[in-house]
Amino acid sequence: MRHGSRIITAALPVLFLTGHAGSLVLTDSAGTPVSFGWLMAAPILAGMACLYRGWKDGFEGWLPAGAAMLCWAGGMASTMVATLFLDIVHEDRLSMLLYVLYGVPLIFALASPADEKWQVRLVDAALATALGYLYYIHVGRLISQSRTPAETVDALQLMFDVENLFIASFAVIRFLVRTRQRAPFFRAMTVYAVLYLFCAGYINHYQSATPYGGWSDLLIDLPFMVLAWHAVGEPYQRGLGAAGGSHAPRMVRAGGPLLIPVTLLTVSVLLVTYDPIIAISGCVGASLGYGLRTMLVQLRNFEEQDELARLSHVDALTGIANRRRFDEVLAREWARRREGPEPLALLMIDIDHFKQLNDQFGHAVGDQHLRTVAAVLSGCARRDSDLVARYGGEEFAAILTGIDPQDAGLIAERMRASVEALGLPSGTGVGVVTISIGLACAQALDTGMDLFVSAADTALYDAKRSGRNRVARRSVMRLRAVETPSTSTGGRAA
Repeated sequence: MRHGSRIITAALPVLFLTGHAGSLVLTDSAGTPVSFGWLMAAPILAGMACLYRGWKDGFEGWLPAGAAMLCWAGGMASTMVATLFLDIVHEDRLSMLLYVLYGVPLIFALASPADEKWQVRLVDAALATALGYLYYIHVGRLISQSRTPAETVDALQLMFDVENLFIASFAVIRFLVRTRQRAPFFRAMTVYAVLYLFCAGYINHYQSATPYGGWSDLLIDLPFMVLAWHAVGEPYQRGLGAAGGSHAPRMVRAGGPLLIPVTLLTVSVLLVTYDPIIAISGCVGASLGYGLRTMLVQLRNFEEQDELARLSHVDALTGIANRRRFDEVLAREWARRREGPEPLALLMIDIDHFKQLNDQFGHAVGDQHLRTVAAVLSGCARRDSDLVARYGGEEFAAILTGIDPQDAGLIAERMRASVEALGLPSGTGVGVVTISIGLACAQALDTGMDLFVSAADTALYDAKRSGRNRVARRSVMRLRAVETPSTSTGGRAA
């Protein structure tokens, strides 16, 4: 069934072109009005295909492309009216406006990254609109100025060549840096824009004097039919969007934000000889727009850097400080003590029999217990200057600044008692989850930070050897174990 639908979808562009060609043969001299119908139908079908794909796959990119196709169809409709009923060939302002507007949503869709914030994309949309306005004003001036028809046609051809070249270039660049999700859109637009560039260039430069209703009209249909096929045909059904752009050149990705401002500057430079005021306005608008865009992107980068810095100091599982943050704070507080003998306490905390807990209940339960214990420990260290961190595995550490040994011992005991009061199953068959704590206090300045940490580690091992579920203290200078009073008997150590 799918194979049959793919064949039918692939055959539709061929049938459309065959129908257009057949109508030209059958109508002969009266083929101009009929051909206009086909020329309007081609972009309409392409636009509807883009909107359909957007409805199926997300409107990002496809919606502007559909709008561009409908603008082009409107331009062709205006051209038909001007040609058949008003006898206007090169002075139809409405058709020129719609042909210019056709490029604005395409340039925005191709040059504005979808992952930018809405403020940045709003600036991109404003720059793309300014570019379209620049085109239209210039086209209007060309039509109204007293030039020969040949000069007017040459100037118009140059402007449309520039527009088509930039659209094709944008499509190729974005295809090179495509993401997995948007690969089908950029592939379709690349094929369409490059094909349109060559077909429109040939028509404008070699068939501009040929009236509508000839065989060259089939070339106008071709890019739209190819786009329609890409939007709803084989690439969609086979899911060719799996390609990614992870290997795209960094220079290309970094230069993406320059696409619209550089285009606006280029067009402004081309207009200097025709309309200096408009050209200068375009240059100023491009510079200011790019400056505003850069500022907004920079603000976003600052926010992301701050968030990354925060995340780099947070343990992903428990949400408290990680080992890196612990090391930084301990080094900072130790260095601060050189200004005076400010008391400093260090608690090394370990969950008792944690391996048995994991073995019996599984790592999911073990992780949940880690989060619960971390929250309780943080709640016991209530001062802003205190830090509770995950030291590694089931081990935690706490830094208490400006605190005497007795108060540090009270906080350590509060931590121990609070964890035991949770009543979490321990996995040992009896008792509940408990913790052992090693406490070291540094008051003098004639010792080293490594010795300070070693004293807390040794005190933790003392607590483990003494039966767990208790607090043990070591003097930094004497390294002699002194067990603090505990409200628990230690008999329920798990």
